[in-house]
Amino acid sequence: MGETATPDQAGAVSGGVRILLRLEGLTLFAGMVLLYAVWEGSWWLFAILFLAPDLSFAAYLLGPRAGAIAYNAAHSYMAPVALMTAGFAAGSPLVLSVAMIWLAHIGIDRALGYGLKYDAGFTFTHLGRIGRGES
Repeated sequence: MGETATPDQAGAVSGGVRILLRLEGLTLFAGMVLLYAVWEGSWWLFAILFLAPDLSFAAYLLGPRAGAIAYNAAHSYMAPVALMTAGFAAGSPLVLSVAMIWLAHIGIDRALGYGLKYDAGFTFTHLGRIGRGES
């Protein structure tokens, strides 16, 4: 009673829900790669941009709070879905390609268990702790 919850204990999913969220990530990754192939997007562009969201790791040099904010901004569905919507509205193949690549990246990250970050540190995610002592 009266214990303070850490990200290990509160806010991280477990069991079947965690598996479902990881499968959703895998589905998103597979769907975006398939859509990109059908779209006949440039695989050079895909290779160049696929890891671009991970540049947000650099914000961890400013501390765990700044790192979590930057990582979560680059790994949330909101911006790439908005970008995809804008790409459809503008009829822009490049914008649509970037959005698909970005969503594919987020999908594979989630499938591998890299969830959105808490400001307690990089290893504390909504999908559970990653790295040493992973739950």
